[in-house]
Amino acid sequence: MEKVEEHRLHNFCLRQPDAEGEQIIRIPHRRDQPGEELLINIITFYCFNKANASPSQETEKIPPACGTFVVALFVTVVNEPCEQAHQRLKESAPMQIHMVDIAIIIAYFAVVLILGILVSKRAIKDINSYFLGGNALPWWILGVSNASGMFDITGTMWLVYILFVYGLKSVFIPWVWPVFNQIFLMVFLSIWLRRSNVMTGAEWIQTRFGRSNGARLAHIIVVVFALVSVIGFIAYDFKGIGKFAKIFLPWDLSPDTYAVILMSITAIYAVKGGMFSVVITEFLQFIVMTIASIAVGIIAMNAVSPEMLNAVIPAGWKDITFGWTLDLNWTGLIDAVNTKIETDGYSLFTIFFMLVLFKGFLVSAAGPAPNYDMQRILATRSPKEAAKMSGFVSVVLFFPRYMMIAGLTVLALVFLSPMLRDMGQGIDFEMVLPYALKNLIPVGWVGLILAGLLAAFMSTYAATINAAPAYVVNDIYKRFINPNAEPKRYVRLSYLVSVTFVILGFAFGFVVESINQVTLWIVNALWGGYTAANVLKWYWWRLNGYGYFWGMVTGIAASIAIPLLFPTVAALYAFPYILAISLAGCIAGSYLTDPEPDEVLMKFYMQVRPWGFWKPVLEKVRNQYPEFVPNRYFRRDALNIIVGIVWQTSLVALPIFIVIRETASVFVTLAIAIITTVILKFTWWDKLDELAQTYLPEGVAQGTQDKPLVPSMEKQ
Repeated sequence: MEKVEEHRLHNFCLRQPDAEGEQIIRIPHRRDQPGEELLINIITFYCFNKANASPSQETEKIPPACGTFVVALFVTVVNEPCEQAHQRLKESAPMQIHMVDIAIIIAYFAVVLILGILVSKRAIKDINSYFLGGNALPWWILGVSNASGMFDITGTMWLVYILFVYGLKSVFIPWVWPVFNQIFLMVFLSIWLRRSNVMTGAEWIQTRFGRSNGARLAHIIVVVFALVSVIGFIAYDFKGIGKFAKIFLPWDLSPDTYAVILMSITAIYAVKGGMFSVVITEFLQFIVMTIASIAVGIIAMNAVSPEMLNAVIPAGWKDITFGWTLDLNWTGLIDAVNTKIETDGYSLFTIFFMLVLFKGFLVSAAGPAPNYDMQRILATRSPKEAAKMSGFVSVVLFFPRYMMIAGLTVLALVFLSPMLRDMGQGIDFEMVLPYALKNLIPVGWVGLILAGLLAAFMSTYAATINAAPAYVVNDIYKRFINPNAEPKRYVRLSYLVSVTFVILGFAFGFVVESINQVTLWIVNALWGGYTAANVLKWYWWRLNGYGYFWGMVTGIAASIAIPLLFPTVAALYAFPYILAISLAGCIAGSYLTDPEPDEVLMKFYMQVRPWGFWKPVLEKVRNQYPEFVPNRYFRRDALNIIVGIVWQTSLVALPIFIVIRETASVFVTLAIAIITTVILKFTWWDKLDELAQTYLPEGVAQGTQDKPLVPSMEKQ
């Protein structure tokens, strides 16, 4: 820390909140005492006052947790604007990582790279092996891989923020994504999707709409959606991993240089090995992330007592239930948080909750976007294993992830509140992680946790790379340019496409100053136009390729136009209007054109067996195949969705209650998790053979590639 000017006061008063109220600690010092000595005295008095120990003890024995107060106290001592002092402290006291931690990080990347290359030989047989692992990977490995891809550090830091501000009520805020789309996939949508026997989301469009001109337009819009998303996410990862590495890694490199190095290492095995390399390395990465996450939670539990936490949170922070309003008042603690809650628009929490449910159910019912989540489902060995894989994601993902989220939040609340309070309206939550690692976590664990956080970036990035060439090679080159090429030619072309998209992502990362807002704008626009058309494609027979295309186009256009015309309207509150416009595009596009041919609709209905508004198609199927049995499981699926959402929410809340040591809430939440698990055992797991049953009458081809017929009433 640089030399600071002498403090002019004869006494320094430290305001210290505790469980009984607030006490003032008066710290005497000489008029000519340097700022660094005053700072040491402050820390010494504070820490040993908390521990009821003598301040005459050596300052080297100060508990490590006390070091996190340095920033807030430094700001007060120097007597300058918080943002300026905060920046000076970051520049003058960069994070120093022990050589043991650096060795762990280097060893981790070496193991991942070698493992990815070793398993890559299994990916070069054909494009099915490259993109889907030959449909040979076990469901539980694919589930862990999928969970690893969802464990991104950017999302984790956002979840830390909302838990900090909203407490236990924050477990409902991610429903806006919606996080419970995994329950819809688990209960029925993974089964429906896997029955299609296709390789990509765009190829699925051919299953649903055939090969008409409208189907081609629908096919094109899905490919565009997927590829724009891929470029955006690669660029976002580029800026994110560069900033992350610059904070932690000790070498004097620019963020962009760090991004090129780390993402190129990951690209080597992701491009070379396809799905096999991505899944196997993600499995290893998830093990590292799980150990790191649980370690953060345990460290927070050891560093923070319930009394310390209660002194820095408002009433109701630990309460997961809510009324009409949020009723969280941060006045006197961190006043700026009240402003943030008002800005977010969550004060009327019941209205927010109802909108989240409305949007969440529709987006979940639309099925997965054409990205790595869909690819994992299509890579499973059967519809039954697709359902198991989707359910397993919730089992393995939420406990470790929320151990880290809760641990970081608790550490921030107790040890960083003075600094955050002094920041006023410019609260910087990004400093939670570096200060927790620097001051609270021992050597060795720092390296493991950093490796885990880097793995979180790399997992999402590798999965994104693997998704891109599937659309270019399978849905463009193979379909329109060279449908009869040698299998290895498709694989080699996939290498080229992957490298091209990596370079494009790097290019956007270099030229854009802040990729975050640009990427969110692109993704929100695409997702805004995605919902209506992709809900109707499953449940309404009359939607045709033209309706799907115009629904996507009008929805995307509305998602772009509404924020420009009405900038004060939050994205969540704009969703109903975007949905209505997109829905109008779907209906108009469908009714102004002819329906899809009967043979296309009948084949899709018999192969996928959806429930919904398919009565005209069912009647035609029964006229030709009287023995056909339609899907009668709507009520059971609806029950399992409700039970599954409660089950998933209990898995999210349980680790938070454990970290904050709310014993009664732990037992209640654990009981809910057990009860809902038992219900799902009987109403979902035991019924999977029946739910995943595939039936195609003789003479009806399976899949879009005219594959051999499946035996009648085959159980998969």
